[in-house]
Amino acid sequence: MFNVPLSLTTESAFELPSYLHESGAHNPWVDANLHGRDVHSFLEGPCFDADGRLWLVDIPFGRIFRVTPTGEWDLIVKYDGWPNGLKFHPDGRLIIADYRHGLLAMDVESRRISPLVTHFISSRFIGVNDLTFSSAGDLYFTDQGQSGLHDACGAVYRLKADGTLQQLLDGIPSPNGLVLSPDENFLFLAVTRDNAVWRVPLVEGGVSKVGKFIQLSGGTGPDGLAIDSDGNLYVAHHGLGCVWQFDKRGEARYRIDSSRGDWTTNVTVHPHHPNELFITESQTGTVLKATLPLY
Repeated sequence: MFNVPLSLTTESAFELPSYLHESGAHNPWVDANLHGRDVHSFLEGPCFDADGRLWLVDIPFGRIFRVTPTGEWDLIVKYDGWPNGLKFHPDGRLIIADYRHGLLAMDVESRRISPLVTHFISSRFIGVNDLTFSSAGDLYFTDQGQSGLHDACGAVYRLKADGTLQQLLDGIPSPNGLVLSPDENFLFLAVTRDNAVWRVPLVEGGVSKVGKFIQLSGGTGPDGLAIDSDGNLYVAHHGLGCVWQFDKRGEARYRIDSSRGDWTTNVTVHPHHPNELFITESQTGTVLKATLPLY
């Protein structure tokens, strides 16, 4: 139906040092999500700060790392949670989408973590996954839990800058990564167990005319998303070992293949070098880098 996308391959940018390896044996998150295999980490949630340092989570072991541009790893905090996604609030706090506790906020200087939002209408979330900010400071986030085609109970929320919490969508089979279009009129949503990316028009008070923007196949499904200023959408395809670049019309332009494992879980665009992508490959504990042509 469309032209075959161009092919690129990643290189390894950073790899979790062996002295930071843990054991996944009998870890409850690993038991539930990875069939109990013994893993040393599960990296996710890549996010750059203003100084160009890369922040990452390690979900099962409750760790948040910061990696310098030259590859030095700093364990910022280890706590009793399952951090999944990260984004910096306009006021400088690091907001954490925690599968176990909901939305958390960390003061970067003190490294103190505190609850931000833990429930909606007195009910706990089923497992918060990822988040993104609008230019006005509204926070959109997904509540995924163990939802899927067998139990489409996932949801998308908006925490407005004034503190109002809204449920925008429910009945979703595994909502995961999400990003806003450059004009912020649409939300793009990775729905992992539907193996699709949904397009969610934002209207006054909520959403309307939600539809599928991209239908994928193979692997596990789309996980993390990123978008650039031209509206090109980057989709980390977990289990297929690649990241896709789709243009603003939804046509595949590049397939970017992992040079390591198949668990390409998330992707972010470097804030100072917009043709550079950084991708978490959770099977090996590696951050991959892809450089797109400039033209």
